[in-house]
Amino acid sequence: MGVTGPPGPVMDRDEVDRALARLGAEHEAIETSLFALQDHAGRRLLEGARLTGATQERWAAAEQAITLLWTYFDAYTAALRGARELRARRRWSSREDLVELTELLRGESVTVPGGGPAAPASLTGPARLSDRFTLAELVERMNDLYASSLDMVVAADAVWSALPARIDLLAAELGRTRRLAHSVGVRPGEHPAGDDLERITRALTRLREEVVSDPLTYWRSAPGSSAPGGGRPDTTEYDRQARALEDVRREIDAVLTVRQDAELRLGRLRDVLSRADRTLAEARTARGEVLAKIAAFEVPAVSGPPTVLQEQLATAAEYRRSAQWHRLSPLLETLETKAEDELLRARESLTAVTQPLAVRAELRGRLDAYKAKVARLGFAEDPLLVERYDAARRMLWSAPCDLRAAEDAVTRYQRAAADAWGPRVPDQGGPADRRGES
Repeated sequence: MGVTGPPGPVMDRDEVDRALARLGAEHEAIETSLFALQDHAGRRLLEGARLTGATQERWAAAEQAITLLWTYFDAYTAALRGARELRARRRWSSREDLVELTELLRGESVTVPGGGPAAPASLTGPARLSDRFTLAELVERMNDLYASSLDMVVAADAVWSALPARIDLLAAELGRTRRLAHSVGVRPGEHPAGDDLERITRALTRLREEVVSDPLTYWRSAPGSSAPGGGRPDTTEYDRQARALEDVRREIDAVLTVRQDAELRLGRLRDVLSRADRTLAEARTARGEVLAKIAAFEVPAVSGPPTVLQEQLATAAEYRRSAQWHRLSPLLETLETKAEDELLRARESLTAVTQPLAVRAELRGRLDAYKAKVARLGFAEDPLLVERYDAARRMLWSAPCDLRAAEDAVTRYQRAAADAWGPRVPDQGGPADRRGES
């Protein structure tokens, strides 16, 4: 929509013809814009919708503005037609005709009825029986009315074009997710994801109702934009529910994974707990052997089998039989951690119980290694070494074996052997004989 020039002195014929041409072009542009607004899909939707809230209030004002806009346009059309008829009377307009044409084209020559409901005070000022305008003022008024009406229509249409279809698609996905959740036992009151699905369902239903009845609530105008419809639909609430649904889908996927792998994971759990039981049984047997073979050495007690874990494993198997996958999922994760911990504890218990036997074996190996070295160096028949070897061997191969005494005996044999093959200073006439020294 355009704006006419400012008022001026009496116009000549050329100025009148140029002004009429300009006003005719403006009239055509205004008419095109008005028909486009009249046929706008958003306006037709607003006319047939049950509106609430801010949209209801703004549409009521916009309807009045559109009605007033047509009233102004009709007055503008009549004034332009009168000016054209006056100019067409004579090829060469008289002075009187030019004065009248100047008044028509630049003066307050257009009278528009006022004071009715179609003339909001915010747009036309205080209500009066009639208002007088210049053609330029009338165009400016029409521009303002058109911009405010189009802004409201475009905003509502943009929200309706963007959000309801997306909400419907999300609602369809929600329905599929609910059916899948129900099939794996994820139900409201029984699993948090089931409660989340109920909450998302209520939120989407409420969101769609609000978007349809009050679309302007979900419109955010662009800062600093003066163009009609400058802004975007507010998808914050929709995005929040979409993320929540995605979280639920991931939870259900985890439950589905449990359903597919449940038997394999239960089998692994049984195997781990069985190995823990066997290891503990071996530790108990080894403890009895250690107590019989080793003296003067503290042997730790061995706990019994993990009955609590076996009970939980039985519960997990029952969950699988009854298809309670939502309960089986967290239980399996807990059991897998506890079962590995139990196997580690059993192995540590076996290691602790058999430590005295390991110490005895290490002492035996050390004693035999030193005996072999003594023989290799030619001291196998040394009486002191033979005596100390026999004493250490009797201790290590007796039952029960006093480990501390046996370790002392092995140490004494090592020292005697070291002394025997250690550095020697030869006497006059032959090698020194240090046998017999302790």
